[in-house]
Amino acid sequence: MKTKIAAGLAASALLLSACSQTAQKTETSPSAEASTTAAPAPADTGAVPEGFEEFYTQQVEWKECGEKFRCAKVKVPIDYSDPTGETIEISVKQNVSAGESAPALFINPGGPGGSGVNQVGYADRLATEKLRGTYNVTGFDPRGVNESNPLKCLDDKAKDAMRAEDANLDTDEGYHRAVETLTKYGKACQENSGKLLGFVDTKSAARDMDVLRAVIGKASKLNYLGFSYGTFLGATYADLFPKNVGRFVLDGALDPSLSTFGVEKGQAVGFEKAARAYIADCQAGPNCPLKGDVEEGLKQLGRFFESLGTNPLPTADGDRKLTRSLGYMGVITPLYSQEAWPQLTLGLAQAMQERDGSILLMLADLMSERNDDGTYATNSEEAFGAINCLDYPVTGNKEQWAKEREELKKISPVFGPTLGGSELACSLWPHKSTAERKPITAAGSDPIVVIGTTGDPATPFEWSEALAKQLDNGHLLTYEGEGHTAYRPDNSCIADAVDNYLVDGKVPEAGARCS
Repeated sequence: MKTKIAAGLAASALLLSACSQTAQKTETSPSAEASTTAAPAPADTGAVPEGFEEFYTQQVEWKECGEKFRCAKVKVPIDYSDPTGETIEISVKQNVSAGESAPALFINPGGPGGSGVNQVGYADRLATEKLRGTYNVTGFDPRGVNESNPLKCLDDKAKDAMRAEDANLDTDEGYHRAVETLTKYGKACQENSGKLLGFVDTKSAARDMDVLRAVIGKASKLNYLGFSYGTFLGATYADLFPKNVGRFVLDGALDPSLSTFGVEKGQAVGFEKAARAYIADCQAGPNCPLKGDVEEGLKQLGRFFESLGTNPLPTADGDRKLTRSLGYMGVITPLYSQEAWPQLTLGLAQAMQERDGSILLMLADLMSERNDDGTYATNSEEAFGAINCLDYPVTGNKEQWAKEREELKKISPVFGPTLGGSELACSLWPHKSTAERKPITAAGSDPIVVIGTTGDPATPFEWSEALAKQLDNGHLLTYEGEGHTAYRPDNSCIADAVDNYLVDGKVPEAGARCS
């Protein structure tokens, strides 16, 4: 899960966004070539919901879009309460290494706002050879994301400015400025995105997945591998369509019962814990800019962030400076993956010792999918805020939010000051949430494997524990390690356990752990 509230108040941007699988540049999919093949006749695709026959029985045309890849568009209604109304198209990209007749394994990278179409482009790094030899790994862009009728809010320059803006919600001036910025942002999103802006909630996206199951998967059950926010999307699907659940793996889970403040508290603890682990590792090696012990290093990091609020650092990227908001994001991003800790050390050393924010700015841009030329690879920033504001009902008021911000600062002195703006942002959003935050049971489903990483900063291990307990047929697989999410080909213990379930149907034993 990422942590961005509304593309730019990176103060609150950090932590509702922690739902991306990893912070890495996305790869754009090759443009579709002219050759097409008609989809084969449907197999057993299960029952068709009354009134939605035209969507569940539609025939799609596959287009070649790179070696071993094919792409398609699937029509779905904007509003599922009005199936005869306006429609949109969901973009799908499939790796056909297993052969065109092989079953589909649908994936989602998280976000919300992550592109499955882009993610499947590096299927060889995402999934093991065993998995790719059994399934056609299939990515899709959820409604409003990237190639699926993308939401539009700001141009690239305006997005740069909003991401760099520092918001101090504890002063009257800062609060009013944030209200003005967020109000203008919401209006721009509504003007540029239209009706779809009010229908990009996770429940609607889950219903789209059931159409994809029938039209693309051509099966009565859906097989799925979801990361981070993708676990909430998968759990929502399982709750809506428990009998349609095939082999499901949810890695780095969200607890669907948590409120916005509950998410913020969990992530405050998670990133503070991750920072401690990083600082200990940094101080054990050469050239660490954080001196003394871990506690002293944390204080130095906090003072560094404070200094950026009054003295942003110059960077190699023209007139762009490393502000406090961008500095936070530049540190948050490599905390998602232990393999990126050396880059964080380089960035902090450059910033703290040389007064140059270039590396940390590059890391911040990585999270936001900003290209070197100033363009943005996808609209993940816009989609993130829009989806979250429909999924999380606003609770409380200005006074309560101020108290919650103080609690976050106590929980996490380093990262707490960046949190607590999500409720304000969604209170000013053009569309109000009607969702209910509650446990998900998916009663009657096939087994669902939930993976939790003990050192996950973005989706803390306790959330995976909670989801596994909530699900009637949930099975927890624990990874004792650092970083966000656990399944990847080079993590052999987790990869073997996941493959054994997805390929062979073998559910991990109770209490199964990897390290």
